[in-house]
This record gives sequence, C-alpha cells and structure tokens, in this order.
Amino acid sequence: MTTPATPTTSDVGQSPVTVCVFTQRFSSTPRGARLARHLAVHQLDRWGVPQGSDLSGTAALLVAELAANAVTHGRVPGRDFELTLTRVPGAVLRIEVSDTRGEKQPPAPGRLSPPAPGETSGRGLLLVEALADRWCVLDRVPVGKTVRAELDLPRRP
Repeated sequence: MTTPATPTTSDVGQSPVTVCVFTQRFSSTPRGARLARHLAVHQLDRWGVPQGSDLSGTAALLVAELAANAVTHGRVPGRDFELTLTRVPGAVLRIEVSDTRGEKQPPAPGRLSPPAPGETSGRGLLLVEALADRWCVLDRVPVGKTVRAELDLPRRP
C-alpha cells in the first residue's frame, strides 16, 4: 500500500515535500522475499526512480538481502515479514524489513566479520553495510526487529 504523507518542510523557507511510504507484508518464504524485491523495484519506478538505474539496482539488492535474512533467520512459522519503503525527495530512501523474531539479533553495524573460508552464507549484511549509507537494527513493537538501511538521495536543484 502506498501512502503519501502530509507535505512537510525540514527548514524554514524550503518548499514542502511529500513523503511517500509503501508497506506490504509477505510470506516468510523464498517466494515472499523475491516478491518483495520485485514490488520494491516497481514501487520505486512509480515514484520516479527508473528501473535499471543505479539507485533502483542498489535498493533492489538491499531489499533482496534484508528479505532473505528475514526469511532465513527471522522466520517464525505462520508469521509474515514486512517491507516498508519511505522516500523523502532530495533526502533519503529508507528500506525497512521487519520480522517477528526479536531474540535473534544480527551484529551491530561496524561489528560484522567476514565468514570463514568455505562458508556458503554470512555475506548478506556485509553487502548491506557496503551499499547503504547507513543501516541499523531496531526493536519492533510489540515483537520482533526491524533492519533499516538508508540511501541518501541527491538534493533537488
């Protein structure tokens, strides 16, 4: 669901901006993770971030990794994961993936270590750390966690 928020101004004298929000729940399955990535790319295109652009590609990779982690490490049988995209033009694109498994937290940003040689997993958050301008893990109320990644957007002229 897309929800345009009320126009806001961050500084006196600036023009108001419309904050756009997209939120959708997906089944905690590999198919749900793929669908989250496809819908994110589609939604960004609707917001003026063309499919195939660098920003769209980076966002798609971030959604794919965060959704795969939610399905793999945050899955609780019978519970969905949630994707939220928030776009503040000229400021930030925020990608949030929430799951209901709060007791299993990933390492904090800056504290990730590469997987041992021969390991077939453990690279997802390293990719998130490399691609995102910022990322963090937040507690989710009433239960679970949210992993947030942000991409800075170019300022409008």
